[in-house]
Amino acid sequence: MSEDFYSVLGVSRDADTEEIKQAYRKKAAEYHPDVSDDPDAEEKFKQIKKAKEVLTDDEKRRMYDQMGHDRFVEAEKHGATDAGAGGVGGAGARGDPFGGAGGGIGDIFEQFFGGGGGRRSGPRQGADLRTELTIDLEDAYHGVEKQVTVRRPETCPSCDGEGHPPSASARTCPECGGRGQVTQVQRTPLGRVQQRTTCRRCEGEGTLYSESCSECGGEGRVRREATLQVEVPAGIEDGQTLRMEREGAAGEAGAPRGDLLIEVTVEDHPDFERDGADLYRQQAISFPQAVFGDTVTVETVDGTVEMEVPAGTQSGERFRLQGKGMPHLRRRGYGNLYVVAQVVTPEPDELDDSEREALETFADAGGQEVDTDVGGGFFDRIRESL
Repeated sequence: MSEDFYSVLGVSRDADTEEIKQAYRKKAAEYHPDVSDDPDAEEKFKQIKKAKEVLTDDEKRRMYDQMGHDRFVEAEKHGATDAGAGGVGGAGARGDPFGGAGGGIGDIFEQFFGGGGGRRSGPRQGADLRTELTIDLEDAYHGVEKQVTVRRPETCPSCDGEGHPPSASARTCPECGGRGQVTQVQRTPLGRVQQRTTCRRCEGEGTLYSESCSECGGEGRVRREATLQVEVPAGIEDGQTLRMEREGAAGEAGAPRGDLLIEVTVEDHPDFERDGADLYRQQAISFPQAVFGDTVTVETVDGTVEMEVPAGTQSGERFRLQGKGMPHLRRRGYGNLYVVAQVVTPEPDELDDSEREALETFADAGGQEVDTDVGGGFFDRIRESL
């Protein structure tokens, strides 16, 4: 298996997060050490998990694509990928309590490999935030509008994101002399490197202020709860993620917000099982209906339909109701509903005298005999139903 993370999962370099997660689940099931006969299963399973971890993290994936596999792995060995991961409740680099896709790991890599560090070119965009939303199968079928409440960083109203009151006096940072950057010499796996890094004292501003904003403590942002309306499209599947652009954390000093990523959970349904756009359900039929055939009423997610049960139906036989499954996401049409017949055998104490007499007559007439070759393979049908 190739070292490259995209090759490990068998996805293209432009695959989206959902494709990567699906590929991970498939590969993980194939190479899990508890089920795989492959002698290298354990090592491959570790590679699969690592590939998914990196490629589903927006910031790590960006750095991986920029640096290539070998340099990324080398940086990881020295802890350069552990700082400033951002996200909901994550801690960013250089004292930023809100994290963010615009800093953290990017700055760490930039400093470690000398990628043009120094004073920041401008305020950082806000972090992408994540939350969860649970819906039922009917909501997933029709599509629904839901509310989510997130606690997110907002631009401080007292200082308008500046981090200090307008009356605060300014002075040049003595650490960097107003340049916003300092020069350091470090030993790295690539040799002795002279690097220019962002001044930690003034955070790259080159200026210090006599006082900080009392409301945000100089960060320029405060946490507030926000309730948002989410449009959940018809056909969404369990585990898929919705993106609300510019609804994440506020950026620095007026920079754009990040996005809000909403992972959707579709609850299990007591009557239906789902496989993509297809649905499966069981349908109870009586012994006479199975023998002589009948028209039965079948519940779908969107109401009831009539279904013909042919004479001689066996328990476990499957019937397809075309277009009665779930809507396809991002394209027209619907999947199918597969109805599995379950022939119900009555309990003896449920029979009245006439029913019992009729069954005894049936048994005396040879109804107790079972021809296992009827219908081209009784046991084949049993195996198929299982």
